[in-house]
Amino acid sequence: MDEEEDQRLAAIAPEISRLSIELLRRAAGTYPEERVAQEALECADDVQKQYGTDGLRVLITSLTCWAAGQLEINAQASGRPLESLLDDILLTWLEAKPEE
Repeated sequence: MDEEEDQRLAAIAPEISRLSIELLRRAAGTYPEERVAQEALECADDVQKQYGTDGLRVLITSLTCWAAGQLEINAQASGRPLESLLDDILLTWLEAKPEE
């Protein structure tokens, strides 16, 4: 990433971070669970319309940082290795039969 790109992304990062927190507030505890994907897609569409590809890149960065941080907190609180938690996530995905 060059300096110009870094500055461009940094300029929109605070607003995109706020939007990612709003998305998590809407998605957490959502029922039925299919609404989570709908909320995420609506947020991504809104970010893309307003900020373009740069906005989507910052959104995924923000959400990944939140997810990684929470996984680390969960691992520490549960006394489980981080890899064990990630293996559980992968197992859940595999049980959902993604190839079908």
